[in-house]
Amino acid sequence: MATLVVVACASPWQNGQFGPDEASAIAKLGQPREVYELPNGGKRLMWPAQPFGERTTAIDVEADSKISRVRQVLAESEFERAQIGLWTQHDVLSNFGKPVEIAKFPRMQREVWSYRYMDNDVWYVLYHFYFDANGILRSTQQTPDPLHDPDHRNLFRRIF
Repeated sequence: MATLVVVACASPWQNGQFGPDEASAIAKLGQPREVYELPNGGKRLMWPAQPFGERTTAIDVEADSKISRVRQVLAESEFERAQIGLWTQHDVLSNFGKPVEIAKFPRMQREVWSYRYMDNDVWYVLYHFYFDANGILRSTQQTPDPLHDPDHRNLFRRIF
């Protein structure tokens, strides 16, 4: 019985093998919710669990439709690849998919994109990307996810 629970909670990319190509991944996971063109002529297919989930399955497909990489992109190791001063909003979007929230801070002249994820599969966290007015990544930040804070959950229930 415990095995069934573990399998049911696993991300789609953990639920077994895909065939060698894009069609086999789509047959197993359904149509991707997001698709991004990659510089090498391939594309990245994404199956996000946002806004309330903490995972996004990404499959990179070469120009010949062969799968080259499968991974969960909402992870500390993936976020650390973002390069301050070099990455743009497009880079963040094509690497992590659509953010769960976008906030604008006019006085700071910053736009912040936030992604929900689980740090070390234990802590619920938001990862924030701060962009300047030109869409260049200027800083990042991690904060606890208020969605999983008991005090905030009670406030949320009172509002709605």
